[in-house]
Amino acid sequence: MPFVLKKLLKYFLIILPLGFLSFSFHSTGYNCREVMDKMVKSVEEVKGLKYDLKLAERIEKKYNYFGSSVKLNRKPRKLYLNAKGIEVLWVEGKHSGDALVNPNSFPYINLYLDPLGSLMRQDQHHTIHEAGFDYFSSIIEANVKKAGDKFDQFFIPDGEENMNGRACYKIIINNKDFAAKDYTVLKGENLISIARKLYLGEFMILRMNKPKVSDYKDVKAGQVIKVPNAYAKYVLLYIDKQNYLPIGVRVFDDMGLYEQYDYFNVQVNPTFEDVEFTKDYKGYNF
Repeated sequence: MPFVLKKLLKYFLIILPLGFLSFSFHSTGYNCREVMDKMVKSVEEVKGLKYDLKLAERIEKKYNYFGSSVKLNRKPRKLYLNAKGIEVLWVEGKHSGDALVNPNSFPYINLYLDPLGSLMRQDQHHTIHEAGFDYFSSIIEANVKKAGDKFDQFFIPDGEENMNGRACYKIIINNKDFAAKDYTVLKGENLISIARKLYLGEFMILRMNKPKVSDYKDVKAGQVIKVPNAYAKYVLLYIDKQNYLPIGVRVFDDMGLYEQYDYFNVQVNPTFEDVEFTKDYKGYNF
């Protein structure tokens, strides 16, 4: 991407929330709660997926841009990912939980790496374990339950829009009182387990507590840390009208756009051969 265009894109991503706050919401012909319930149900019914993913994640004051092609079998969980020749293969119950990685660069050998380790998730908001739609769906479902009878104050329908080549329902999750709060670490907890318990993102918790907390396991029982009171300040969802999957996700914190995920060419429940989740499959370069 040309340098000037890249700078303009980053500028747009940073200032977008300013306009976002002043949106006048469109009248809609659909029931927002019904769409959210259908989305959760649709995600639960997925057995497998193939898709292309493009993402932008803010690290400090810069954005990392990343693209990959993914094959995912949900139960048992199996994953193959290819990002510009970097290949990752992970199969539930195999290799002590490690992923097989072809780095497509030095040292030019396959490596078995911990998906939660620093080498695999350096400067990334999420791990390969959050691939697919389950992770975000669980967070959204938790927010629906938390909102209760105040659902309409937090979940706002904003019409319909074409996104990533698909007709979508456009829905805003509005946590306008987004802020940090104190949390006391319990015995055996780390930032990842805390984030899963509270339906938050561990990368954001880590950012809030630097430099006192240096990594996801650098906490101990009784320590008081900061955590957000919600996953994000605003979340903009694009839910496919046909399959009810969230194929576009825009997440905003108090600094602007925090992360963005776009799913293309989504195939739901494709037929996988068993060999597609082995290193010997044709076309793989392990």
